[in-house]
Amino acid sequence: MLGKRILVIVVLLPIGLAVIYIGGWWYAALIALIMGLAAREYGQLFQAGGWQPTHWLIILGAVLFVLARAFWGFENADWMISLAILASMSVHTIAYERGRDRAATDFTVTLTGILYLGWIGAYLISLRMMPDGLWWILLVLPVVWLADSFAYLIGRSFGRHKMTSRISPNKSWEGYFSGIIFAVLGGALLAFAWSFLGADPSVITPLRGAILGAILSVITTLGDLGVSMIKRQVGIKDSGNLLPGHGGAFDRIDTWLWAAVIGYYAIIWLF
Repeated sequence: MLGKRILVIVVLLPIGLAVIYIGGWWYAALIALIMGLAAREYGQLFQAGGWQPTHWLIILGAVLFVLARAFWGFENADWMISLAILASMSVHTIAYERGRDRAATDFTVTLTGILYLGWIGAYLISLRMMPDGLWWILLVLPVVWLADSFAYLIGRSFGRHKMTSRISPNKSWEGYFSGIIFAVLGGALLAFAWSFLGADPSVITPLRGAILGAILSVITTLGDLGVSMIKRQVGIKDSGNLLPGHGGAFDRIDTWLWAAVIGYYAIIWLF
């Protein structure tokens, strides 16, 4: 399992970093693709649990929110969110009339998927489009990857105290705090390294990198646990089998979603 995880990282990480560096519509297209795949898996998870969300609406909504953020930023978000709510309600109202007794619950699942993967996922676009966005995103995402990786590795070897007994029994407090430590150190070191590759050293500072590492590693584990909660409730281990050793796209972006939106506002409000 560990070997498969490492192989996937070795293959995909250079591609992902290259697209992040290029930015523009290549980057927007990649994020839209990832959110579309995750939206598909999200719908399938709830379908396996007995709900009937509208798959095409979740996927379309997630992709359009991402592309709209790339094209317009936050402009036009008001009518897009309104349309998503009304469209979801309309589709499931019709479904109820046709005999689907749990259509009201299906409506909430559909709308939540659109907003969680579309609206929140689009912060990966907003983060990249900020001033110095390339370097900010090369801080925000890697510190979360470091936190996740070291929490897994150290927790797997030395974890003794369970962090959660129901949601994810394999997670330990030892792994969690180890992830925080490595995220803080990694954030500082990455910020220092980026200054040699073109980042503005007065903006991307080791102190700010450490602060981001601390904030994100402490909070984003809730994104991981949230997806685990969904999978536990429907009785499925992974959201998909797209990535050997990693599960599906929804499994992979669980902490990215939280990191993007929290990182975006942390940078605006703190720095």
